[in-house]
Amino acid sequence: MKITRISMVVTAVALMFGGGCGARQQEITELQRKEAAHLASEAEFAMTLRDYARAESVLTKVVKLCPDTGAYWVSLGSARMRLGNRGRAKEGYEGALRAYAAEARRDKTDVEPWLGQVTVLALLGRVDDGRALLDKIAQQFPGNRTLRAFIEHKQLDQMLGDPKFKEIAL
Repeated sequence: MKITRISMVVTAVALMFGGGCGARQQEITELQRKEAAHLASEAEFAMTLRDYARAESVLTKVVKLCPDTGAYWVSLGSARMRLGNRGRAKEGYEGALRAYAAEARRDKTDVEPWLGQVTVLALLGRVDDGRALLDKIAQQFPGNRTLRAFIEHKQLDQMLGDPKFKEIAL
């Protein structure tokens, strides 16, 4: 249940702060963004029903529509891990890492894409890299409440200790 809550929070944060999707080579239309959000909801429902194959299929469409939304890639990686496909899950998590990094470059004042990168690094098994990034962003955003709460409440350690997180981590 906790990981579903985490993925919902990551998705909500990505949609609120990232405006959904951006562009790679061509601009992604508002219609594509809405379709991706609708399909992501369908995939989330499939995940709750433990129909991971269906969720993976739908999420593959979602990341094609909005390839720069990190939360969609995290969900895709999670579905693939639940299907036992570690190699493809890694591709999903690496897509999330690229998407969050690009979002952080676009909006240098928002801490959320940086925290997304920390989470994805942990999912990839690169915990030391995640901790190093957390130290870096603590210096970059010294007064940020969200970041301070993340650090003070040891949310990274809590995630790493969560059995649901371990199920979807590489």
